Amino acid sequence: MNIFSRRTVLAATMSLGLAAPAFALPQLGQPAPDFKALDAQGHERSLSEFSGRPVVLEWTNSGCPYVGKHYESGTMQSLQKKETADGVVWLTVSSSAPDTQGYFTAPTARSWAAKERWSGTAILLDSAGKIGREYGAKNTPHMFVIDKTGRIAYMGGIDDRPYADPASLKGAKPYVALALADLKAGRPVATPISKPYGCSVKYNSAD
Repeated sequence: MNIFSRRTVLAATMSLGLAAPAFALPQLGQPAPDFKALDAQGHERSLSEFSGRPVVLEWTNSGCPYVGKHYESGTMQSLQKKETADGVVWLTVSSSAPDTQGYFTAPTARSWAAKERWSGTAILLDSAGKIGREYGAKNTPHMFVIDKTGRIAYMGGIDDRPYADPASLKGAKPYVALALADLKAGRPVATPISKPYGCSVKYNSAD
């Protein structure tokens, strides 16, 4: 497991379990949960649709300042553009429930994408929170990298700077970018788990 001991990975996985106890949460090195969801264009998308390609899942909330740090600086879009050009599937997931911060309808998701010059593959509308809970997504942004075989290769924060201030991007360790680079080079991911940070995912509190 490289720099992470089995105990460290287990502890991190258990901490993710606090977010969604009703689901069998994804485990590092195990198959990622499949899902179906409508995207902002009205198309049904599924994880299995992208079999054989690496996939990034990015949880977002348009009103979250931690998300804003990455989009207003352009770092998120730059990474999306670079990775999708290299064959990576980038799925941005909105799990904000109706009447909560960051809730997307298809039109508002498209408007946000145009405004931010979003450069991913698809924006998934998960207002019921099903995908988010299946993955134990706790924060925005919370990131997952799935390898070509459909297994979880990385889960956690986009980097190691858990701050909303854009100045914190300078010198940050870009965990997601590094995980993708390791996969492309055929290496084990050096840091497969990190602590996610950001705003809490705005699930429906009545569920």
